Amino acid sequence: MNVSYKERIARRLTLVTALIVLVVFAIIYLVVDFTVIQSIDRELKLETDKHVGQIFLVNGEIRFVHKDEWQEQEHSQIQLNPIFIEIVDMQGNSMDRSPNLGENHLSFYPDRAKNHEAWTLKTGSREVRQMQIPLNHAGRQEGYMLVAKSFEDARQLLTNLRNILLILYPGILISLFLSMRFLAGKSIQPIKKIIQKTNLISQSNLNERIPVAEPNDEIAQLTRSINELLERLEQSLIREKQFTSDASHELRTPLAVMRGTLEVLIRKPRTSEEYVEKIKMALGSIDRMSEMIDQLLSLARAGKGKMSREEVELVSFTQSFAQQLQKDAGREIIVETNLSTPLFTQVNEKSLQMILNNLGQNAVKYSDQLTRIQVQVGSHEGAPFIAIKDEGKGIATESLDKIFDPFYREISESSSSIQGLGLGLAIVKKLALESDIRLEVDSEKGKGSEFRLIFAAEI
Repeated sequence: MNVSYKERIARRLTLVTALIVLVVFAIIYLVVDFTVIQSIDRELKLETDKHVGQIFLVNGEIRFVHKDEWQEQEHSQIQLNPIFIEIVDMQGNSMDRSPNLGENHLSFYPDRAKNHEAWTLKTGSREVRQMQIPLNHAGRQEGYMLVAKSFEDARQLLTNLRNILLILYPGILISLFLSMRFLAGKSIQPIKKIIQKTNLISQSNLNERIPVAEPNDEIAQLTRSINELLERLEQSLIREKQFTSDASHELRTPLAVMRGTLEVLIRKPRTSEEYVEKIKMALGSIDRMSEMIDQLLSLARAGKGKMSREEVELVSFTQSFAQQLQKDAGREIIVETNLSTPLFTQVNEKSLQMILNNLGQNAVKYSDQLTRIQVQVGSHEGAPFIAIKDEGKGIATESLDKIFDPFYREISESSSSIQGLGLGLAIVKKLALESDIRLEVDSEKGKGSEFRLIFAAEI
């Protein structure tokens, strides 16, 4: 069963508050019960202290001090706040009792006589609170005096209090639930507005943003987070559209060349040399398309799934890369390091190989054959790094923020003759992000470029 967030909040708050109210009601009842009983027990204590000096047992006979006054006091208290008194011998046999007991007797408990405790019990049809004390004469215990007071008024008070609390409790719970439901609805009203506004945003109006509430609370933070997400989605969609447009354009060019070449071949018979030339042109276009598709696949696969990482020793790995690059390019590649011991880091080896290959090929393509290419590997402030530096054409300052975009190539007279698709650095950037490698670039037009790969610091 689907329950709204407002209902869940109201139910949880009501449940917590209901438990608190229940505990408070229980404490109230227990405090009143304790206070009433303590009050009755104090009165019983006063009565026992008063009568213990008026009644004596001497050789099994009851003796009174001012018996007439004592009986008159007992008769005057019968209707207002009755005190019941009974005198028993050591075996609990009744020797005398106050007239207000009638035919009833108080209960005798020998084991409770020494600690002056009071307890509640039934005497006939009445509920009383009773206390008993020993009667001594000449240093010898002769019997017990049992003193009791009616507990019926106190019981009625406690019963009424309990009933009132039980009646109030469900009413309070209903009131609490309705109040909590109303307040929860008011509290999530800003969230409803965010939902309504978000539902209106689609691909066609992704530039829309949700107004941020004035207080800098959790709602405002949620709004800003959604706006930042929309910003990232918009930028991603723009990049995807640009990528699709550029990829279509780049693929259309070799296809057009192939079509034109084949159309020329079928117009009229050609010499074998002409056929060979045109077929080579078509094969060149196919090679260009194959290269582009391979790089597009590499770019698409980068970041798909979690890349496994293994421990790689960077010095030997970089030296092997430099040797292979020197062999492929026919150029001298200088490897420099500030380390005398092996340098290990956790990285995906295939990704690192692809990153270095693309950076190395760029360094070769965009620098003169007579200039040198440096590959540095080392550690700076605990962080391993690899740097590839060339003395080539360099990159204009205004192009540094764009060189990692797919299909971007800096337009200049010197670079127009250099073959390339503009995907190599885009692949490098994406693989570096997925591998937690920080990528930095320094370049100056006409003086060369330096790309640095900075790995996570060693622990």
